[in-house]
Amino acid sequence: MGKLFLIVFTIVVIQRLVELGVAKRNEQWMRSQGAIEIGASHYKWMVLMHTAFFISLLVEVAWFDRPLSPFSSLLFSFFLLMQLARIWCLSSLGKFWNTKILILPGATVQKKGPYRWIRHPNYVIVTIELIVLPLLFSAYFTAVLFLVLNAWMLSVRIPAEERALRELTNYNEMF
Repeated sequence: MGKLFLIVFTIVVIQRLVELGVAKRNEQWMRSQGAIEIGASHYKWMVLMHTAFFISLLVEVAWFDRPLSPFSSLLFSFFLLMQLARIWCLSSLGKFWNTKILILPGATVQKKGPYRWIRHPNYVIVTIELIVLPLLFSAYFTAVLFLVLNAWMLSVRIPAEERALRELTNYNEMF
């Protein structure tokens, strides 16, 4: 296992933990404003999937001594671009960003930043990350497995979120 892998892996895990802290703070604010949680039954599976992703990536790279991809410069550049896009998504939603589906009834849907052009840009970014990060370190099993698991998770999550937004906000007027 290379030094670059350990550095990138550690930074991404720390980033995710910081994001969970931001999400918790935003959740407290949203709930204090009367937010309703939707999709709580699948949330634990999403957390498990993302945790398993990091475990799978670590095990595959370490156990099989995966080399850095021959396209590492391109993949790493793309990964860094996704990190900037991720920050753009989070900052665009501000206090409304969360890892849970929390809807504030009657709220005006945020349609700024990347949300002006695409309904769920953060899900697109996460999907790309789940592919690019393993490919960067030649962890092909992890890339394929979590592409499939993420597609399954989003097939549950996006319809639940869309339905809640349509029923509880001005979402229909926005899109």
